[in-house]
Amino acid sequence: MSLDAIEIETGPGPTACLIVLHGLGADGSDFVPVVQALDLDDLGPVRYVLPHAPARPVTVNGGYVMPAWYDILGPGAPQREDETGLRESRLMIDALIEAEKARGIPASRIVLAGFSQGCAMTLMTGLRHRERLAGLAGLSGYLPLAGTTPAEAAAANRDVPVFLAHGRDDTVVAIERGIASRDALLRWDYPVEWHEYEMEHSVCPEEVADLNRWLLRVLA
Repeated sequence: MSLDAIEIETGPGPTACLIVLHGLGADGSDFVPVVQALDLDDLGPVRYVLPHAPARPVTVNGGYVMPAWYDILGPGAPQREDETGLRESRLMIDALIEAEKARGIPASRIVLAGFSQGCAMTLMTGLRHRERLAGLAGLSGYLPLAGTTPAEAAAANRDVPVFLAHGRDDTVVAIERGIASRDALLRWDYPVEWHEYEMEHSVCPEEVADLNRWLLRVLA
């Protein structure tokens, strides 16, 4: 399955790409305002790719069909992860990266980013991608399939910069899950930049500003 996506280009002939993965029940349009708030003009033209997750029943929501990168089988417990869904979506997101490379943007100029479920898919996909990416940005999410990550991580991305941010008052994905993910990545020697904000399960202007500075650095 290929993913439909919204594309925004800041000028002709983009030389960098930011792929942004939305959260559960949303779609690519959810992050249009966020990418429009970024100021990456110093990098030259940038392409933003905002894909729509496939619709699927979500167990924790009573089986209601909604856009989701994977099923949520139960509240919180890692042993209840939807490994099949995670791996299927990883292949679709990998295909998006390959498509950008085919259009002339090298992997080293591509940043993968995401919010909540999109954060999980960013880490799931980016750490396993076979070519070095410019960076991985995860907002209000966590590291899925943490137990298999060290064995499956690609050597090319063993030093990929990681931006992680979380709200202290998040009641959807508790900040403790974000901190545990951060600590696991640090144990495995990934260069992680961590930020906390006084917010719930959302995005705030301070976070966008911090992300902007990080993007200018990793794509410089």
